[in-house]
Amino acid sequence: MTTNQTSFENERILHRVPLEVLGLSLIISILILVLFDPLTALLFFWGGGVSALNFIWLRKTSLNILHRNKRKALTLGIFFYILRILLICSIFFIIIFFLSERIVAFVAGLSTIILIFLAEAGRALATQSKWKR
Repeated sequence: MTTNQTSFENERILHRVPLEVLGLSLIISILILVLFDPLTALLFFWGGGVSALNFIWLRKTSLNILHRNKRKALTLGIFFYILRILLICSIFFIIIFFLSERIVAFVAGLSTIILIFLAEAGRALATQSKWKR
């Protein structure tokens, strides 16, 4: 596989991950809706949505930061990292304050991105082994 093909495949994966996170969150939310109540299902889906938005934001800001000079990139990187942490903490505080008994559903929704990363890694390894043969 050439470098251009590899970078094209990486770009496709980076664009596919948020959609896969939302899709998996929706499917699991529907299952949660059947087993539990609508609010728990909504919080799970909201966690997946926040995770997908966070991934998109991280990808876009990382690309923008990398196209700047080193000193400016470091300052902007630290600023956006702190801003992301503050926003995530504020979301957690809101949920803890109003819906503390359902925080696990939101955290589980946030964690759907880990399942997608594992699936994408497995897909990449399977593709890589096909090319080696």
